[in-house]
Amino acid sequence: MRPIRLLILLLALTLALVLALVRPLQGRATRMGKKDVARPAEVDPLRRRRHLMFAPGNPAEAFGERVVSYARHFLGTPYSWGGSSPGTGFDCSGLVRFVYGHFGIVLPHSSWADFGLGRRVARGSLRPGDLVFFYGAGHVGIYAGGGRFIDAPHTGARVRVSTMDEYAYYGARRLGHR
Repeated sequence: MRPIRLLILLLALTLALVLALVRPLQGRATRMGKKDVARPAEVDPLRRRRHLMFAPGNPAEAFGERVVSYARHFLGTPYSWGGSSPGTGFDCSGLVRFVYGHFGIVLPHSSWADFGLGRRVARGSLRPGDLVFFYGAGHVGIYAGGGRFIDAPHTGARVRVSTMDEYAYYGARRLGHR
């Protein structure tokens, strides 16, 4: 009878170990999936992942500045309708989705859906990293500061830094606890 109890205990421990290893992998697969659409409750993974908000050695470097810095890497990437990677090109929401995805924030591939996420921000309170929307939320970009934002504007263009006055401003959203 004793060897059976030992065997059951060993199986239970093995099962617990397997489940502990599989759950983190499932979370990564979910975040990386192409068909994922963020719901308002899951757009705020910064609550769970505060270490992404600041550089480890420099707490003064804000999350939004890091987002803008990363987005600048894609300046000059060709516009591609429905594009969502540097290899295929970007459309406006594909660029935003790709950049924020680098920081573990899953966004939908839709500027209209993005407009329903995060916190509303007044135009006078914009900070780098905020999402800025134009034309009734039909266009989105990443605010870079100084009245400028990074966007993938339209067919035939490339990812660029635009000025806020070039477009019909609609609103802004801030993702995370910044």
